[in-house]
Amino acid sequence: MYRSRAVPCALAAALLAATGCSLPEPYVPPRKNTHEGYTFYVSPDGNDDNDGLTPERAWRTLRKADRVSYKPGDRLRLRGGARHRGTLSLGAKEAGDARRPVVIDSYGGGRATIAAAGTAGISVYNTAGVEVRDLTLVGDDRSYAWSPGIRFLSNLPGDRKLPHVVLSGVDVSRFRNGLTLVGERGGTGFADVRVSDSRFHGNKDAGIATTGPRFDADDPQYAHERLSLTRVQAYENAGDPEVSWRNTGSGIMLGSVRDAKVQRSTAHHNGMKSSSRAEEGPEGIWAFDATRVVIEHNVSYANRSGSHVDGGGFGLDNNVSSSVIQYNLSYGNDGPGYLIYTREPNTAHRDNVVRFNLSHDDSRKHPQYGGIVAYGALVSDLDIYHNTVVMKASNRASEDAPALRLEKGLTRARIRNNIFVTEGAPVVFSNKAFTSDDVVLQGNDYFSTSGWKVIWGTESYPTLQTWRAEGGQERDASGPTGTDADPCLESTTTPVRNAKGAAMMVPGCSDELTEAALDLRKMGVDPGSVDYFGERLAPTAAAGAAQPRQEE
Repeated sequence: MYRSRAVPCALAAALLAATGCSLPEPYVPPRKNTHEGYTFYVSPDGNDDNDGLTPERAWRTLRKADRVSYKPGDRLRLRGGARHRGTLSLGAKEAGDARRPVVIDSYGGGRATIAAAGTAGISVYNTAGVEVRDLTLVGDDRSYAWSPGIRFLSNLPGDRKLPHVVLSGVDVSRFRNGLTLVGERGGTGFADVRVSDSRFHGNKDAGIATTGPRFDADDPQYAHERLSLTRVQAYENAGDPEVSWRNTGSGIMLGSVRDAKVQRSTAHHNGMKSSSRAEEGPEGIWAFDATRVVIEHNVSYANRSGSHVDGGGFGLDNNVSSSVIQYNLSYGNDGPGYLIYTREPNTAHRDNVVRFNLSHDDSRKHPQYGGIVAYGALVSDLDIYHNTVVMKASNRASEDAPALRLEKGLTRARIRNNIFVTEGAPVVFSNKAFTSDDVVLQGNDYFSTSGWKVIWGTESYPTLQTWRAEGGQERDASGPTGTDADPCLESTTTPVRNAKGAAMMVPGCSDELTEAALDLRKMGVDPGSVDYFGERLAPTAAAGAAQPRQEE
């Protein structure tokens, strides 16, 4: 893109007077030094013949702004409260300096709106060092069908990670995806990506989606690294009823990432129009083909699936390793609260942890899952501890959804110090009678308000004692572990309908839960220092995600 490097005003005026010619582009004064960037303004009251360098001399259209080549340190400001039709793009020869990013934001009162017509709102190709702040981006029907709201794409050779992508205070709706990060070649992609205080809603395929190359377990390549999502809202991303060969309708889906964190974010009412014929469905917040991902302090609720699968709150899907789901609340989802799964018969899904989470009344549509479900071709070295799951039979399509479901494919799975509560459904359902070599359950509380049972392979056990004796679970070298005591949860009778409802999942009874639980530190497991609510853990922590209320 052409950028005028005009001579000083007096000389320019003399040359114009002598030749009778005009400058081919609006006048742009030279930089005072190599570190100073320009600030440009766009306003519906402006004029594209202006130089754009002050609010009083603003350009009028995004078409004009998009013709400029933005260099490190430049800033493009759109008038707040105004609607700017068009699109913006940055190419490989623009931006590119993490220390002096190009910034696109609003000025004046309120957010500016970029209204795209059949295009992306903002596209960034083979460059980074870019910040997008305090903007609303809205698509039309064609954008909803085909285009992302904000897209960062790289296909550079050499496994390069382009650093510094920041999105803050953006609101993106009516696009195919709200935000996409795409790496199209090997390990090439983006690094040091921060998204905060933003909303992605009313899009078709997903609120946020990151993708990369096809995963190879023998030589894993991750397109993106050091990704942080904080206080992000992803909701009402509906899914595509016509697409059955892949999942659509997720809130936040992180693929091909290394060292990522999603925190203090929410995902809700996603997937409501996803295909009824799809063999894989959406989730609220999930990761795949990823390593070292932390999903913590989030809420995911009322997510849906048009088909017979998925639609859950949180998930670690294919090829995820060394990742943690902790301190989250899931409730009222079509699918499971927490899904641990891989269909790939390799060793890539391993060393993951699910701890200090709450699940209430999940698997409302898909009882084959339950509150927490773990299975797949090969899932190894999985730790599930200090979670609380409550399943209410009256609020679902089937009364058979268990609190915990296990299926074939697990090896070296350890499930300890959890609370599992049902209303007549199995507290645990496993289609395989695992030995303790593959799956160990210890220190858990299994409570049912009606008809206690555990399904373990082909057997149904009516009491904890018979399951312990014949199934070989809930025991250690010192003797029996676990309990079937009532944890005295308010949420057993009162539904959780918002994040404040998590308080109803604090146990009102403590003695049995403390006596039943194991000291994980003695087993080489560091459970951290606090429970779901940030309360300090005692050396002998009780079972469940929240420590019991002190009895008066």
